Amino acid sequence: MGCAISGLAPKTLGETTEEDVAHLNEKQIQMIKESWKVIQEDIAKVGIIMFVRLFETHPECKDVFFLFRDVEDLEMLRTSRELRSHGLRVMSFIEKSVARLDQLERLDFLAVELGRSHYHYNAPPKYYSYVGAEFICAVQPILKERWTPELEEAWKTLFLYLSRLMQQGYQDETSRHHHEAASRKERPEKRNTPR
Repeated sequence: MGCAISGLAPKTLGETTEEDVAHLNEKQIQMIKESWKVIQEDIAKVGIIMFVRLFETHPECKDVFFLFRDVEDLEMLRTSRELRSHGLRVMSFIEKSVARLDQLERLDFLAVELGRSHYHYNAPPKYYSYVGAEFICAVQPILKERWTPELEEAWKTLFLYLSRLMQQGYQDETSRHHHEAASRKERPEKRNTPR
């Protein structure tokens, strides 16, 4: 699976700076929306390819997925209903993100909330950018001659932006849980003792 993509997967979220995550310009937004019209025709296929590639290139990611943790045969994954279902959920998030490109407040809320929920799934931020890189590799053959370096850059920018917001949500939820745990320790337990 020879998709060489630079600038997204190798970079960890901890290294992503505000300058790296510049907002998309109007032309990039239009390019993403136009390409999405083609991608959504093969939405289930892209979701499966994306996750099979993710597990091929980053096998440690399987540890996050209880159902796939012990599956060694990647061909079995291609036909897995559970993987198809998860791929469709991720593709649904991408679809919602594309639809909200003109409504950044709604897009930001969506991505932050997804990051919060990933805390509860024990899916740490270090994996988020990998998904974007594998999505880009999965859609290149589908878009064929429509794929350009400019379109790649637009999608990379979007995924870096979403990954940063998801990381923020994950960190917010981590902080909230640590704060709640600390508060419980500080409060003495009330005992039911007779007076």
